[in-house]
Amino acid sequence: MPSTRRQAIAAAVALGAACATGLARADSYPSKPITLVVAYPAGGDTDALARLFAEKLSARVGQPVVVDNRPGASGIIGSAHVSKAQPDGYTLLLSPSTFSIAQLVLKTGGASSYDVLNGFTPIVQTGSQPLFLVASGASGMASAKDLVAAAKGGKPLTYASPGSGSPMHILGEMFNRAAGVNLAHVPYKGVAPAVNDVLGGHVPATFITLGPVAPHLANGKMLPLAVASRERSALAPKVPTLQELGYKDVEVTAWNGLWGPRNLPPETVKTLNAHFNEILKMPDVVSRMAVLGTTPVGGGADVLGKTNAADFERFGKVIKDIGIQAD
Repeated sequence: MPSTRRQAIAAAVALGAACATGLARADSYPSKPITLVVAYPAGGDTDALARLFAEKLSARVGQPVVVDNRPGASGIIGSAHVSKAQPDGYTLLLSPSTFSIAQLVLKTGGASSYDVLNGFTPIVQTGSQPLFLVASGASGMASAKDLVAAAKGGKPLTYASPGSGSPMHILGEMFNRAAGVNLAHVPYKGVAPAVNDVLGGHVPATFITLGPVAPHLANGKMLPLAVASRERSALAPKVPTLQELGYKDVEVTAWNGLWGPRNLPPETVKTLNAHFNEILKMPDVVSRMAVLGTTPVGGGADVLGKTNAADFERFGKVIKDIGIQAD
């Protein structure tokens, strides 16, 4: 056999082996534990969702999925950590929609900065969450009208949120403007401590997702005053919308989604997206998400990317218009 022919055959065999190795590597993902970062303390709804998803994803891929809580700066610290991770699919972020807007309010830089629109790879929008105006049962306020009347009566009132730059903070300031009141914002390091202080009577009201307050609504320790969605929520159909009550254009819906660092391989995105779309259809997942005040979304990775970009643009304008700043 001529040497040139032998060389050609050898090259073809080598190329085939290389391709096979590449496919094996792609098909073997994941081959080690996955870390799912939550940029908030344990005990909140994002943390609860992350632990639910971690359990289901682990069962599907045969590898541990470990939830890593990295709270601070309204989620910016944990998000920045993921933005700087290797884009190999082993460090992921489950974020609420605070992800889109926190940096617009907190104005951080250096190690805590990241590019909201281009610094991450969207994988899947996991859920959508209506936001509620909720009062402490001990506050004596049974309606949004009561809250506004108390604020206009000269009584200094406050509202809690899970952090500066959160959708709840933005909603609170939109409500202030629409109602002509000045409820002072009290930011917390996550949902759980905000709810605890409302329960304790330290803050009379909060803008919040339904899941963390549902048990307290059921026993009367908290009262739902309004929902900030366009239409009434199927999760609490008796609660009026803020628009029904006359507060026009006060509409904010929260969401959560799964992200990887920038330049995550398309095959890895495809694999994770497919797993999550199946997870989000599981009856026990759907029912657990409902308890947490969340409706599954799913779909392609582009759904999350478009949702993030739309919120970044819309709330960037709101923040500038109202002059919202970190407290």
